Amino acid sequence: MPEVIFTGPAGRIEGRFQPSKEKNGPIAIILHPHPQFGGTMNNAITYQLFYMFAKRGFAVLRFNFRGVGRSQGEFDHGEGELSDAASALDWVQTIHPDARACWVAGFSFGSWIGMQLLMRRPEIEGFISIAPQANLYDFSFLAPCPSSGLIVHGDQDKVAPPKDVQTLVDKLKTQKGIIVEQTIMPGANHFFEGQVEPLIDICGNYVDKRLAMLTAA
Repeated sequence: MPEVIFTGPAGRIEGRFQPSKEKNGPIAIILHPHPQFGGTMNNAITYQLFYMFAKRGFAVLRFNFRGVGRSQGEFDHGEGELSDAASALDWVQTIHPDARACWVAGFSFGSWIGMQLLMRRPEIEGFISIAPQANLYDFSFLAPCPSSGLIVHGDQDKVAPPKDVQTLVDKLKTQKGIIVEQTIMPGANHFFEGQVEPLIDICGNYVDKRLAMLTAA
């Protein structure tokens, strides 16, 4: 798992990158939780998502947003972090220009950034959003949401209340041409304490299903 440094809009960005063994292997970008509340690329869920994609042959990158760890710059309330994510995707695409698919996965704050990246980058065809804070962040930019994906959240989440996530999911499910799947984990809080393993299994099973559909097509 090589340490990598690449240039972002606010200076150096620190990441961890696992290349794909295949020239046209798919790409995945993993986005961590809120930088001002302890979120880093080494967050347990971010770390496990990284390995879940790597095990499936993806070229996968997780990185620290500006101002976190050794990444330069300072917190920018989402706007700069979205630019960081776009730079991260650009960087992976220079390493794997023949990638046959592109995914984005984010947890909490990272899921909000990931969904915005989805709107800007038509090559992203799959997403995983874990515990999106639909109560705090405006997701109305998903009009329409361009790609199919998975939203996972816990029914005991006090940070991203289930009713707000449900409103977001219901809105996305009315859109034609995409399929948004939802899994509500019983007993899980915002941080999936004691439930990270089953959470990653749910995400992995979803990716497997999507990859099998691609192969069948």
